[in-house]
Amino acid sequence: MQQQKPAFKHSLNLMDATMIVAGSMIGSGIFIVSSDITRHVGSAGWMILVWVITGVMTILAAVSYGELSSMFPKAGGQYVYLKEAYNPLVGFLYGWSFFSVIQTGTIAAVGVAFSKFTAYLFPEVGENVIMLTLGQFQISAAQVLSIAIIILLTVINSKGIRNGKIIQTFFTIVKILSLAGLILFGFMAFKSDVWTANWQNALDLHMLNADGSFSEYTMMAAFGAVAAAMVGSVFSSVAWENVTFIAGEVKNPKRNVGLSLFLGTLMVTLLYLAVNVVYLAVLPLHDIAYATNDRVAVAASLQAFGPAGTLIIAVMIMISTFGCNNGLILAGARVYYTMANDGLFFQKARRLNKHEVPEFGLWIQCIVASLLCLSGKYGDLLNMVSFVVVLFYMLTIIGIFRLRKKMPNADRPYKAPLYPVLPAIYVLISAAFCILLVFYTRDYVIGGLIIVAIGFPLYYMARKNNVLQPASSDKQQQEEG
Repeated sequence: MQQQKPAFKHSLNLMDATMIVAGSMIGSGIFIVSSDITRHVGSAGWMILVWVITGVMTILAAVSYGELSSMFPKAGGQYVYLKEAYNPLVGFLYGWSFFSVIQTGTIAAVGVAFSKFTAYLFPEVGENVIMLTLGQFQISAAQVLSIAIIILLTVINSKGIRNGKIIQTFFTIVKILSLAGLILFGFMAFKSDVWTANWQNALDLHMLNADGSFSEYTMMAAFGAVAAAMVGSVFSSVAWENVTFIAGEVKNPKRNVGLSLFLGTLMVTLLYLAVNVVYLAVLPLHDIAYATNDRVAVAASLQAFGPAGTLIIAVMIMISTFGCNNGLILAGARVYYTMANDGLFFQKARRLNKHEVPEFGLWIQCIVASLLCLSGKYGDLLNMVSFVVVLFYMLTIIGIFRLRKKMPNADRPYKAPLYPVLPAIYVLISAAFCILLVFYTRDYVIGGLIIVAIGFPLYYMARKNNVLQPASSDKQQQEEG
């Protein structure tokens, strides 16, 4: 009877998996965050260097995760890796943070970004269009549209992974081509005088003020400024690990998950660097730093495409955010499914519907993301967990070292390249990033740690109520193959 229950099917090939990696990474960040980065570092060289450092971190982490994905090629990804490398508590703290804000908050933020840029084409769905007022609480048309998009994508993904992968592949290809178009036309609009001016004193590190003046940093503040600048580039580059959450549905996961991580992160990193070079080629440094509402891509597209640039970039971001949210929604529910099998989440989340997808997990994720859309606080929450996201990345990479000692004879079809050098480099860079944020953006760090800390009593409440069911989890995982 057990074998007749719905189970995950290996239906995603290498192309599908790579599109999930790239599509989940490319949202609205690349079109916006370079403004904040430039304000912090005040020079073209450091602006590009921030993106290079972030890209190196991302690729190092991704290729290192390949070893973990080959060891544990099943649903759950990073949650499973942390649980196996440390203990169920560490895994749960990640899963709780993931559910409460990391994944759901990102879905909300990307959904609202979709609405904001849709308003360029259809002002009726703008943030200033208030549809409901209850005292001081207001609901805008943009919030309603963002929730509608989240619900729509949840419905589509609840009908089977085939629908989700078709949307993901199509929209990811379209937005990669769109970014390529922005890069191509941006270089065609190349302004040699702007480029030359931007690269004068390219490695001077200082704050760029609104009046065009610079404020010098002390040495410690300079390091902190780089870390603060990286918050935007790091968050624009996260979510690549989403493919590990659905490893149980990837064909030949021991090979294809790790390979898709490398291919997807490398492709996106190169695209991000090229887009930022375009910004520097068509816009003065001050115009990048102080673009209206930080929409630096809009300012650049006006130079590249002329008066139609605003509409073109709006359509690009609509495509980008729609595809990004599809990947986030598709992958997130698989983490809750695995947590439920361990007795650490709502038990309904462990059931697959007739389409072999964890429908309950999809819908509870939808509810939380929708509430965050209504709260209007998702931006603050995402800032708070930027520190926590990198902290869990670092713990996961350290987990490779732990598992080499804990499970020396485990099957490792793929091993982290240049071990232990590359994983160690990532740990050092990410540790420096986290430490600097402690000193430079302490409020956000404390907020993020509070979110994680709430997971401690929740975990022990589950244990006290005898909710943990590891034996059942192991049995079902074996049935999944």
